[in-house]
Amino acid sequence: MINRKTFLYQSGAASLSLLTPGFIKAATLPPDYTSKRPPFADRRFTSTAVEATIIKMKKVIKDPEVAWLFENCFPNTLDTTVFFKMIDGRPDTFVITGDIHAMWLRDSSAQVWPYLPLMNEDKNLQQLIAGVINRQTKCILIDPYANAFNDGPTGSEWDKDITTMKPELHERKWEVDSLCYPIRLAYSYWKRTGDISPFDANWKNAMQLVVKAFKQQQRKHDRGPYTFGRTTSWSTDTVPGNGYGNPIKPVGLIVSIFRPSDDATIFPFLIPSNFFAMVSLRQLAIMSAKILNDETFAAECNALANEVDEALKKYATAHHLQFGEMYAYEADGFGNQLFMDDSNVPSLLSLPYLDAVTTNDDIYQNTRKFILSSSNPYFFKGKYAEGSGSPHTLEDNIWPMSIILRAITSTSDSEIKYCLKMLKGTNADTGLMHESFNKDDPEKFTRKWFAWANTLFGEMVLKVYHERPYILSKEI
Repeated sequence: MINRKTFLYQSGAASLSLLTPGFIKAATLPPDYTSKRPPFADRRFTSTAVEATIIKMKKVIKDPEVAWLFENCFPNTLDTTVFFKMIDGRPDTFVITGDIHAMWLRDSSAQVWPYLPLMNEDKNLQQLIAGVINRQTKCILIDPYANAFNDGPTGSEWDKDITTMKPELHERKWEVDSLCYPIRLAYSYWKRTGDISPFDANWKNAMQLVVKAFKQQQRKHDRGPYTFGRTTSWSTDTVPGNGYGNPIKPVGLIVSIFRPSDDATIFPFLIPSNFFAMVSLRQLAIMSAKILNDETFAAECNALANEVDEALKKYATAHHLQFGEMYAYEADGFGNQLFMDDSNVPSLLSLPYLDAVTTNDDIYQNTRKFILSSSNPYFFKGKYAEGSGSPHTLEDNIWPMSIILRAITSTSDSEIKYCLKMLKGTNADTGLMHESFNKDDPEKFTRKWFAWANTLFGEMVLKVYHERPYILSKEI
């Protein structure tokens, strides 16, 4: 078993080991665009609708490398990361991240998200995604404060973390987004299919635990039940304040001890995650009223969403000397704020993607200009690309995910083309996306098997096709 921090080093070393003269020579040659998908017999799951989409898109994408990337990336989650079975007559789907054999609530939701529009064309695919919802319900019932789970009570390399570990947990980092993503997935699944079979008493109990955890982490009366510590040389991998995080003033926002990068927050009110929570709670309210016929719980969800909304209006924004009124990345309720963005979603850049704000929102546009500038300490520009990175991968490493989200949230043809060109030019002839790559040498990358980034690339290409097909009708 391997963790993300360890993999950063190992994959970096592996990348360097590949830089033999033969590899460099090969990398300078045009790729032959041979499929990088596993052989058919080795694929974890095959969807007729996904395969039909690949065939269609390869015909309409005129740039051969972009078409090749789509063919490899879009089905990567299904090809390599899903483990489907029936348990007591109900679908169950365990989804690994790729190189790490554990299921993150966030990653598993995001990995299958691009397939939702295809469910009505492929009932087996619908069943697979229903299985993800069912498995996520089981995970939340085990521990709503955990972010990553094992496929059973197998234990983990993080058993010695200073927190309340269980053998079913891979990692127990409290991240607000970990509970938002399952709601996002469930809501969209229901809206697209009308199927309510996943939303039984267990799901209701899990959702009540979600709201309970959110309220506990508003810390109105005490600091709540969660603490975390880890013996490590990575400062971002453990938590200050004796495991509670840095101090906050209770103002209605929800504490997130960790970011979606799995790095510890500096100021515990993580603004993108609170926006995400607001959206998710309102979705949960609708589902509670329409599916569960529980108006009381629906009202509770709406009340909490409104409280977070009001607090965001007061504490999420500040006046920047260069960019005007914009969103901060983190805050503490005392008036302190952190100005940066992280590539992992939820990010400030991704807010329109999560339906938290509109793309033409003035504050968002100011924030976007900041994010894509040298004023953002984690925006890197090099010989091959420019984009946001993350403290998770240190300086000078750009995340393809940030470039993808830049394209997804863009309203500019030229910007979208620019993003596609950067993604095309930085895959290191692997045919796949990665966690991050060096801004001056894309052959130095982390995580050669990272399904979320791969599938997200496919989602972006499909969005471009549906909204601006003319961009794909020419070589990039």
